[in-house]
Amino acid sequence: MKTQVSKQNIPSVATDLLAVFAVDGAPVKTPKLPTQKEPEAIPQILLLSSDAAVQRAAEAVLASGEFKASANETLLLHSPLGLAAKRLLIVGLGKSAKATIHDLRRAGGTAVRFAKPRGIKNVAFVVPTAVEGWMALPPGPCVQAVVEGALLGDFDSDTYRSDRKDQSVQSVTLLATESDLTIAEQALRDGAIIADAQNFARSLVLEPGNVVTPAVLGERAKAMAEEVGLRCEVYGADKLHELKMGAFWAVAQGSEQPPALIVLTYTPDMSVKDGPVLGLVGKGITFDTGGISIKPADGMEKMKYDMGGGAAMLGAMRAIAGLKPAVRVICVVCAAENMPSGKAYRPGDIVTAKSGKTIEVMNTDAEGRMVLADGLNYARELGATHLIDAATLTGAVGVALGAVNAGAFSNDDATYEHFTRGLAVSGERFWRLPLDDDYREQIKSSIADIMNTGGSRLGGAITAAKFLQEFAEETPWIHLDIAAVTWIDDAKPWLAKGPTGTSVRSIVEWVRTYSAS
Repeated sequence: MKTQVSKQNIPSVATDLLAVFAVDGAPVKTPKLPTQKEPEAIPQILLLSSDAAVQRAAEAVLASGEFKASANETLLLHSPLGLAAKRLLIVGLGKSAKATIHDLRRAGGTAVRFAKPRGIKNVAFVVPTAVEGWMALPPGPCVQAVVEGALLGDFDSDTYRSDRKDQSVQSVTLLATESDLTIAEQALRDGAIIADAQNFARSLVLEPGNVVTPAVLGERAKAMAEEVGLRCEVYGADKLHELKMGAFWAVAQGSEQPPALIVLTYTPDMSVKDGPVLGLVGKGITFDTGGISIKPADGMEKMKYDMGGGAAMLGAMRAIAGLKPAVRVICVVCAAENMPSGKAYRPGDIVTAKSGKTIEVMNTDAEGRMVLADGLNYARELGATHLIDAATLTGAVGVALGAVNAGAFSNDDATYEHFTRGLAVSGERFWRLPLDDDYREQIKSSIADIMNTGGSRLGGAITAAKFLQEFAEETPWIHLDIAAVTWIDDAKPWLAKGPTGTSVRSIVEWVRTYSAS
């Protein structure tokens, strides 16, 4: 998709679809006593454009009350009076007092997904401006959010359909005021880089296990690195043995497919010699049967997305290469298949991790934490001073948080504060869960240092994080459990069914906070 910024001259913009955003600007209701009659709500729809031609074109239909400006609600007008555009699409952001940058990102995706099945090939967006009753969000973040939403909305999951039709939108134009053009151009560039990286991660997660094996994931990582200028090394089983990665190898040994240890390095301008080195570690299980502790057949086909954390890290590195933050970054992705065979590791086995800690294997389906244990240790050995990992680690996190928030854990408040600053930009939703020392009691083993699962199903996402904390040790560290949000079974107005690429934006923005500090 081609993306560009253009000076606002809205009436003369000849486009297939002109999209403008709207909010419900009605005052927030005050609580009423039970005896008081609730007054009838009267929507006050505010178009987020001060252009008189846009206001006139939409005036009559907005006055009718049929459009409420609810989040991602759409209203289409053909041949809008006074505009050169063939169509005018109004997209709701919800209540004006609650509208956020992330609502705008979703609305951008909604507009593109509205256009795709209708064969609309070019879309122009009016960058929101201040109108009476609504204070505009900053133009730079607005442009970045809309571009990200538009590019993410253009992604579809029908790659392998023989009757697939290309419905992609070919171009998106952001119409900004003259005073905002320079800011808008930089924001568009950043947004396009980040969304492209997130779609890259989604494309990897989408691939079936018979296509993207651990070795192929390594090949794709190397090709991506060459494209964007990153250093990349991909190692096989011999390297795991050399590094004494016993936990990683335990998982990999049951498959005919060899493992891949993927290491990418981003080195900024030579003037950056000191400061933190950020370590990104991803779980790359390209297919997970559960191993000897085999999963139920129902739903196992989705286990191709068990490398979603590794894909997110590769996507983040792609964006980092384009954005060029002034901070050093190392990425380690541990890729393997978890398969049952005569060579597979077993419940009851004792495994020695790279750090020297011994692990009693209670369940071979708790394999993600095994590979991450060695990945975290190796990232520290390579020089990482701060760590973040992402993994589709536990079903328990979905039980705790549903498919709305992903789980987040950290052993360091200052490091997590950087992450929350990034969330304000990324718009992704994470909920920090506890890591109290008392939870470690649940992973104590009577014959080894630790067990790879807790003693019960209670607090499963937390005990998994406590296991990983053993290998992060004192290094400032964040763990993202994205198991419940990596894949959606039902399409959203702004996003296709399938892989979401969740955490790419948040990891990128976390890295950028260190560049700015």
